[in-house]
Formats: sequence, C-alpha cells, structure tokens
Amino acid sequence: MNAVVRIQLSAMMFLEYFIWGAWFVTLGTYLGTALHYDGGQIGLAYGTTAVAAIVSPVFVGMIADRFFATEKILALLHLIGGLLLYYASTVSAFGLFYAALLGYTLCYMPTLALTNSLSFHQMKEPGKTFPAIRVLGTIGWIVAGLIIGRLALEATAVPLRIAAVASLLMGLYCLTLPHTPPKKSGEQASIRVALGLDALGLLKDRSFAVFTVSSFLVCIPLQFYYAFTNFFLNELGVPEPASKMTMGQMSEIFFMLVMPFFFVRLGVKKMLLVGMACWAARYLLFTLGDSGTLVWMLYAGIILHGICYDFFFVTGQIYVDRAAPPEIRAAAQGFLTFVTWGIGMLVGSWASGQIVQYFTYSDGAGVARHYWDRIWAFPALAAAAILVFFALFFREAVKPKEPKALAA
Repeated sequence: MNAVVRIQLSAMMFLEYFIWGAWFVTLGTYLGTALHYDGGQIGLAYGTTAVAAIVSPVFVGMIADRFFATEKILALLHLIGGLLLYYASTVSAFGLFYAALLGYTLCYMPTLALTNSLSFHQMKEPGKTFPAIRVLGTIGWIVAGLIIGRLALEATAVPLRIAAVASLLMGLYCLTLPHTPPKKSGEQASIRVALGLDALGLLKDRSFAVFTVSSFLVCIPLQFYYAFTNFFLNELGVPEPASKMTMGQMSEIFFMLVMPFFFVRLGVKKMLLVGMACWAARYLLFTLGDSGTLVWMLYAGIILHGICYDFFFVTGQIYVDRAAPPEIRAAAQGFLTFVTWGIGMLVGSWASGQIVQYFTYSDGAGVARHYWDRIWAFPALAAAAILVFFALFFREAVKPKEPKALAA
C-alpha cells in the first residue's frame, strides 16, 4: 500500500468515528436536560443503533456488498445520514426525533462494516496494516469528545449538528477514496447468511453456548454506560464530562497494545472473566463515587473501559475465530455481532431506560433528578451474576496461541 492510500484510509477512519463520537456520548444529556425526555425515551433513542446493527448486516451482505462500489454507497449513506441527523437536531417532539435518529442510524451503522471492507480491499496483509489505520478511528472519537467537552456543548443540539456536518463532509470525501468494486459473488444471497445464522450449529457445544449467552447478557448492563454515563456526570457537576470520558478510549488503545502479553499468559477464560469483573467494578465505582473527594472513583470507572471492552469483546472475537471451523468463521463473527450489538444492546437500551426512569424524582424546583447510586447498582449486580454463571459453566478446551492481529 502506498503512502497516499494509507493517508486516505486513515483520514476516512478518523472522520468515521469522529462522527459517532460527536453525538453518541452526549445524546442522553441533551435529551434529558434540553428536551426533558424521560429515561425510557432516552433508552429507546439509544436503541436505534441496536436496531440498525440488526438490519445493517442484511443491507451490507445482500445489497451494498454485491451491487455497488463501496466508496459510492458510503458517500450516499453519509450524505443522507447527515441530512437526517441535522433534522433530528431541530425537532423536540419525541416521535419526530426518534424517526429521524432511527433513519440516521440505519444509514450510519452499515458504514462501519463498509469502511472496514474498503480498507481490507486495499491491503495485501490486513493483519499487519489495518490496526495502524483503524486506530485513527479511536483518535477521531477522542478528538470529538475533547472538543465538545471543552466547549461545554453537551446539553445542546450542537453535537448533533457537528456530527451532521462531519457526515456531509465524509460523504463528499468518500467520493475521493480508491475505487472498490462490488464483490459480485456468485453465491445466492440470503438473510440467513447475512446474519451469520449458519453458525447456529456451534451452539451444540456447551462452552460456545455459555459464551454466546454471556455475551448477550453482558450487553444489557453495558448499555447503561453508553446511554447514561455522560448524563450522570453532568448531573453530578463533574467538569467537562465528554472530555473526561475520552479517557476510556485512551485506555482502550493502551490495553489493545498489551493484550498479546495477557492473552498468552491468561488464556481465553481468564481474559473474559477479567473483562466481566471490570464491568462490575466500574459500576460499583460509579455507585460509590461523587464529584468531590471521591471523583477519582468516577475517573477510574471510565478508565476501566479499556479492559472492559478489549478483554471481553476483542477476546470474544478471537475465541469465536478459534472455535468455529474455517468455512463458517465469517458467519460465526456475524452471528456474534447480531447477538451482542444487535439483540443484546436493544434489550439493554430498553432495560436501562426503564430503570433510570424508575429512580427519577423531582427536586424542589421541579427539575428531574436521579438516584444514581441505586441505578448503577443494577448493572453492577447483573455483571457480577453473569461473571459467576460464566465462571461455573464455561470450559476452555484449547490453550490459545498469541493472536496475530488483535485490532483487526
């Protein structure tokens, strides 16, 4: 790969995740503070990404990946998405906002897979080349959070508009990317293939079934973090919460780099257990912390994101790659994504919204407040229960080897 293409792909990844990081982290704060949506409505809004995650494999596998040049479909999706997101920033009625946001996420979520496939098409050895390019995406997310936090824009519609403008720019930029023709596979397209349902036979293995169930369940407490942490930090009066939350992505980069060291020494089961333990620890820290002398607990909970994500989700992807026969590995990864980022996140969005709403009260001035210590206790206990279930019933059959490329 020549230097020009490398720069093009790096810029693409930066913009792709800058867009997501600009609106996703602070959405709950904006909806709860400026639009006065209740917890259930905020949960439903965050659930749009899960709905889109269920639909996008079908779109990518049956339509985009077969009939259109990748750079052109990326351009179209980002241009339409940018307009929808900008419209979402101008409405206050929940029905209109939800419809606009759902339309946007249906455009955006397929671009995650499409940017990866476009990158892979340009690489001779993706395992060696892709991580250094993909890390620009995490940096883009960090930059978005730092800007929004520093400018104190979290309770406004401005982050949505920043993401909308960035999406329009990304749409135009995609037209300059290297031409990536459709695969035009001769295989018959089907929803079963697109969703990875050919991997269902793996569930006959008890450990794989336990892993799949645990992955689904852990996404329920996970969504509490994504949907409500920024809202929580703002309500507590922590300065520049969006900027502080980028410590989680910084941690993610660090632990991604050191994962090979731990992977060889701990193995799959212990890595997954550490990841789940950190989810429980994070929420316990949120339960006990405050914006005063114990603010360090809140920061520690954010920094744990690197272990929470890398040690569970990335290790899980490696486990699936090793557990599945070569001919269905792609299907197995697709099935894992469908179960976790699709169904699991959808249930988590609904559950987190309902619990937050249940522990909402009005202060003396009629402003909605929350019993956050009780709210965070739910995902803490859930993560701990999932950890116990996984520890008792999962058996690691094969000692893992050092992975070649963890970030790919």
